[in-house]
Amino acid sequence: MAANGATGGGNRKDPILDLAKYIDQEVRVKFHGGREVTGSLKGYDQLVNLVLDDCVEFVRDPNDEYRLTDETRRVGLVVCRGTSVMLISPVDGTAEIPNPFLQEG
Repeated sequence: MAANGATGGGNRKDPILDLAKYIDQEVRVKFHGGREVTGSLKGYDQLVNLVLDDCVEFVRDPNDEYRLTDETRRVGLVVCRGTSVMLISPVDGTAEIPNPFLQEG
């Protein structure tokens, strides 16, 4: 037996996330670096590489890279590399609320 507990042979690795319930549903994906997109999840693999269709990217504020504007752009079919994905969330059942910690002034 190997030192890491693997016995060799046909061990099947399960994916980290089970995204099967989100296939053909709208999801929002946030990436390292601040980009965000929404699109219909068409496929994924065990490394969390994603295929999104009818994708829309949210444009960031040029003066503040962490703030999104109301401006969007359509990007169509997108393949997202799993190593750059930070967050995946369903669009249905979520609502945007104002940031209670942001001080206007």
